[in-house]
Amino acid sequence: MGILTSLSLEEVRARGSIKDADVLRLRRAFNDDHTICADEAEALMALNEACPIKERSWAAFYVEALTDYVVFQAKPEGYVVADNAKWLIERISRDGHVDSHTELELLVNILDKARWSPPSLAEFAITQVKHAVVTGAGPLRSGQPLEPGAITPSEVTLLRRILYAFGGDGSVAVTRIEADALIAINRCIEPGKSPAVWTDLFVKAVGNAVLAGLGHVVPSREDALRAETALEEIDMRDGYEILQDSFGRHAEGASARDRIGGFFSRMIAGSTSAWASMRAQSPEERALSRLERQRLEIIANERIDEIEEAWLIERFGGNRPLDDNETALLAFLQHEASTLPESIRALTSKATVAA
Repeated sequence: MGILTSLSLEEVRARGSIKDADVLRLRRAFNDDHTICADEAEALMALNEACPIKERSWAAFYVEALTDYVVFQAKPEGYVVADNAKWLIERISRDGHVDSHTELELLVNILDKARWSPPSLAEFAITQVKHAVVTGAGPLRSGQPLEPGAITPSEVTLLRRILYAFGGDGSVAVTRIEADALIAINRCIEPGKSPAVWTDLFVKAVGNAVLAGLGHVVPSREDALRAETALEEIDMRDGYEILQDSFGRHAEGASARDRIGGFFSRMIAGSTSAWASMRAQSPEERALSRLERQRLEIIANERIDEIEEAWLIERFGGNRPLDDNETALLAFLQHEASTLPESIRALTSKATVAA
């Protein structure tokens, strides 16, 4: 590729800015053979960090070149292994947090282009949204009002993109580590500060993970996590009272749970088309699923944990009050599952009554 000789990187770092002409020279060098070595990848990352001023053309080139290195030049081609994921996280984050839109875009693009990545890399991406929810700060909140304890529709869109990207070809259900990261986000959201699209994504993503772990044939990520158009339109209108009126449940003096109960019911009923073919796995399908998981574990050198009955009881059982999104999730499981263990059936029955 020759980026180390295509222009004086020291000169660029000294002036603290990356110009379009610099990017053009780097891109020409990259296009010569479409390869990038470890030293060149390190040089690009150092240049990105050293220059606070960058032309817009830099971000696209940076994401393309570094994605090519991590996914297609580093071995094995097409996959991200645990060591390479660790290398990436160390270089694009400070204290576990990504500081810029460009680095966040690089992270998501790598997840998208790779055939498979370690689950910890997807967890790291999802955790960036949690940081924005908890603090109200970071690249996800730049130019937006700072409101800790709330999640925005744009952040839900990013989470949906991360989940799609990590799923690769769509044959792998949402994993336990992803489900745990989504649950952690939900527990950081204050009552009344989660939009309808968050409830939709939370229920379907965690539901996909739970039902797959309990031995069901679940829809692909693309089908399972697709947002309902009505929910997207409601959030664009950005009004809680409009949400209630849209589902015909608004009544003066009604409790919050009563007023959104109709919304939960419609969301669960609306999921039927995507989940209609769901059924329990046959023994052969269960064995093939286990073999595929083992194959990916060997390639990426990272374990893929399944959700088990005890996992669900630990997170949603006990005396802790469930929030509305958790209630919707358990009601969804009861509605969609062909069979459930008795302990989980008892748990979901209480949630259905509450909703």
